Amino acid sequence: MKRLLIKYFSLLSVLLIMGSCEKKELVTLNSDAETITTLSTDNVVLTKETAEAEVLTVSWTEPDFGFVASTSYSILLDLEGGNFEEAQVVSAGTDLSKNFTGEALNKVLLSLGLLPDESAKVDVIVKVNLTDSKKILSEKTTITVTPYASTLDLTTTWGVVGSGANDWGATPDLPFYKTDQNGVLVAYVDLIDGEIKFRENNDWALNYGDTGADGILEEGGDNIAVTAGSYKIVLNLNDLTYTMERFTIGIVGSAYNDWGATPDAAFVYDPTSDQFRIIVKLLEGEMKFRLNNDWAVNYGDTEADGTLEDGGDNIATTAGYFIVTVNLNDLTYTMEEIDYVWGLVGSAYNDWGTTPDAIFTRDWANDDVWVLNNVTLLDGEFKIRANSDWGLNYGDTGNDGILEVNGDNIPSVAGTYNLTVDFSNMDAPIFTIE
Repeated sequence: MKRLLIKYFSLLSVLLIMGSCEKKELVTLNSDAETITTLSTDNVVLTKETAEAEVLTVSWTEPDFGFVASTSYSILLDLEGGNFEEAQVVSAGTDLSKNFTGEALNKVLLSLGLLPDESAKVDVIVKVNLTDSKKILSEKTTITVTPYASTLDLTTTWGVVGSGANDWGATPDLPFYKTDQNGVLVAYVDLIDGEIKFRENNDWALNYGDTGADGILEEGGDNIAVTAGSYKIVLNLNDLTYTMERFTIGIVGSAYNDWGATPDAAFVYDPTSDQFRIIVKLLEGEMKFRLNNDWAVNYGDTEADGTLEDGGDNIATTAGYFIVTVNLNDLTYTMEEIDYVWGLVGSAYNDWGTTPDAIFTRDWANDDVWVLNNVTLLDGEFKIRANSDWGLNYGDTGNDGILEVNGDNIPSVAGTYNLTVDFSNMDAPIFTIE
């Protein structure tokens, strides 16, 4: 009986193996598999006017692997003659072409280090991803490109100094920025009770005050008395006059502060785009924008088209973290939902979260860089975490400026600092403190 069972199982094993072999299809990778890349043009001159237009199409042929393959594609762009080790990589999914808008292509080119308004040549290849270990690269093609400056330079040499601003120069003067009128500058500043003057280059060699408090400036004139608040200061260097008015723009609504039960979420001025921006946590509800925490001037969006109207309809919101941008020059706005808002937490700042974290803001010239300026730290330790929660936090194991998820606490010495975190690589963000 035992022999019969052994023979039975032996026969069954042979049949199973034979059946398995019959069902398995053996495939051979075609060693000549290749993809050919073509560009819709060999010369692209980018401008802000073409930001939303499709300016370049990269397309490629599907490789013949000798069998039906599940592939994905990436486009690599590098400086002419580069080895693509530091190339900009753009995912194309499973498509056989990729369209670039002017804005998207410009961002890639600036990331490569190209200078605005200067033509240069860029090499392009397509990478075919078959498996983690099997990839095919196309022959490179070259395109001449001219990027544009994606940010404005409205900086000036003038600033606000005083006991009402920066303790008479203990920190840099509060900056003035250019406007669309030559010689007319603007500053958006938070002041405390005290006095101010206007000066150039953070230096007393050339400074203006207001003797007589009549809005007319005199070189070396009297200090200007101010009370605490947020102001818009317009400095006219053509006729040496100035104006000061209370000014804030904020978010109000059920989405933020129960229609004004607490102060509005205040925007900050972004001189790189001449717009006002805020990073804010919103609730599901509605909101509007208004000036000076008051309904005298308020903006809504009657057509839900991104254009603001004075007294317009409430703007519907979903819950989440958003970057909200308002352009008061053309009365438009945008809302970009983001996954993470970064903050500083620790014994060096808020006793590990007993009060709100110190919130970073995005460097508007680089989406991956977040900054926290003029933060006062104590002797102690801190970490960087997302959304005021411990679900995602970074420390610095080794204290080498490279952050690690759940890494060691970062030691601090009491003082006032500027912090920067570059999240270009989320696995190893670069951290600096000055």
